[in-house]
Amino acid sequence: MKIHAGFNGRSAAVGAGVLALAMAGLTACGSDNNSSSSSSGGSSSTTSAAGGGSTSSSSGSSSAGGGAITCANGTLSGQGSTAQNTAIVKFIKDFQTKCGNSTNISYNGTGSGPGVTAFIQKQADFAGSDYPLNATQQPQADARCTGGKALSVGTVPGIISVMYNVPGVTKLNLSASNLGKIFNGKITKWNDPAIVADNAGVTLPDLAIQTFHRSDASGTSFNFSNYLNKTAPTDFPTAANKQWPVASGQSAQGSKGVAQAVKSTSGAIGYAEVSYATSNNLPTANVGNAAGKFVPLTATNAANFISKAKVDTTGGNYLFNFDYTYASDDAYPAVLVTYEIVCSAGNDSGKLPLLKNFLAYTAGSGAQSQLEGLGYVALTSDQQTAVGAVFNGLS
Repeated sequence: MKIHAGFNGRSAAVGAGVLALAMAGLTACGSDNNSSSSSSGGSSSTTSAAGGGSTSSSSGSSSAGGGAITCANGTLSGQGSTAQNTAIVKFIKDFQTKCGNSTNISYNGTGSGPGVTAFIQKQADFAGSDYPLNATQQPQADARCTGGKALSVGTVPGIISVMYNVPGVTKLNLSASNLGKIFNGKITKWNDPAIVADNAGVTLPDLAIQTFHRSDASGTSFNFSNYLNKTAPTDFPTAANKQWPVASGQSAQGSKGVAQAVKSTSGAIGYAEVSYATSNNLPTANVGNAAGKFVPLTATNAANFISKAKVDTTGGNYLFNFDYTYASDDAYPAVLVTYEIVCSAGNDSGKLPLLKNFLAYTAGSGAQSQLEGLGYVALTSDQQTAVGAVFNGLS
């Protein structure tokens, strides 16, 4: 497996370039994983840039991405997950810088739920969702795809951080068991014996724990609650859900809102994609796996865990099923994958070349090699080839 260099601690997790992008481009990540009608919150982030340069439709190499971009003229719109927002913004910039003013691609970061709804209603040519289409959404999306079906294609793997604000504490181990108890209100003080036992040499204050979760329907909530439920089912027995599944704690709109709430509240803890922690200069915990080992948040560790996922290609999809029983001490288990939702067939013939070429670029080495520097995890080379083949086969 090809893995790029990992993060060097939390402060270098994304890098200076990522910090600037995160602060400028990230908004709250919403997802509607269990209901086609729910909408997720967070700021709308629309990106549409028509770059300068050649307007030809010939292929060329992108100097920004270092990989091939095959240009096509026209207009393309995407909508959905903001977990992938920073990555998609960068990929659009690369593509349009190469292809010029005759190519116009936009991505509206409204959240996964609204994105899927927009796709179903033919208001978007593709959607981003932090969880594949569910049983309710699939037939609705299929009906939109004349002569084909809607596909969920995992393209942008990401990392969920557990960020905290505990005065004087810059290193913290939190097991899945203790995280489950913290988020369901059973552990309420930072100097609780269960936390102290896992943090030898760390002075933990007699301070109330303030938990923050997403108020909106969110793929991040689904994936984080799934990690807790699968890894520590006794202490977090509630099944994963796009709506945060327990009643305790305080809520905030979007990942951006959670991060800001944690930053402004002494004793706070919350979860969000790693770029939100980095852009808010918040420390992140080492989280426990199924064997009780504490795993630091690094790109390499997240990639190691994602590499053990079982890939399901049934029906032309490319789905990641995470194995939470995998308990290596170099595999960070709190992760997600953003899926591009697209029609396998029945796409607008006038937009098809641009749709195929842009999505194929997002899956290729030129784009994927940038992901770690943007706070994500790259697909392996084999996965890049497989996902690219799906996009190249659209009709």
